[in-house]
Amino acid sequence: MLSAQLKTYLAEMKMSATELQQKQLVGFVEMLDKWNKAYNLTSVRDPEQMLIRHVMDSLTVSPYLEGPRFIDVGTGPGLPGIPLAIMNPDKEFVLLDSLGKRIRFQKQVQFELKIKNITSVESRVEAYEPEIKFDGVLSRAFASIQDMLSWCHHLPTEKGTFYALKGQLNQQELQEIPAGFSLVETIVLHVPKLDEQRHLLKIAKQ
Repeated sequence: MLSAQLKTYLAEMKMSATELQQKQLVGFVEMLDKWNKAYNLTSVRDPEQMLIRHVMDSLTVSPYLEGPRFIDVGTGPGLPGIPLAIMNPDKEFVLLDSLGKRIRFQKQVQFELKIKNITSVESRVEAYEPEIKFDGVLSRAFASIQDMLSWCHHLPTEKGTFYALKGQLNQQELQEIPAGFSLVETIVLHVPKLDEQRHLLKIAKQ
């Protein structure tokens, strides 16, 4: 059931995935559903909704990623990082979260689904000092753009990009982007079967 839905959604988004990638994406949803019962990783309870609201929602960002090295900040159970890592095996993803149960789940996903290009790190973002900076800093769950930029300013390379996944846009929030940063692009995203606004904001250091 999930496999057939995934195929339909990928076609709708004009994305191609190998058999292995499709298996891994469905496997991720199945593991999320299984672990969610004990670990409460997401408020979404239905696997079909997980596929739409978590996996497809994450994958809408995939065509816009530039560079080989990314960090997913406040990743929770691995969103958007794990679906993006599955679809971009040539890129590296660090998944950062401060809660141990989420990190344990990610590591189990990595082991069971044999995903080679993710590294899970348990840390608060302010305390995390990477040896090598990132081409992209991804965030799907941050309260505000201001917080994201102030807490994550040390993570990207000089030419690195912040990718903020947002629902409805808040004009006041956009006007309050701190000095030293500029909004490069606002992209309207379309998630199959989701009748809600989705946006990707690309922000750069000035």
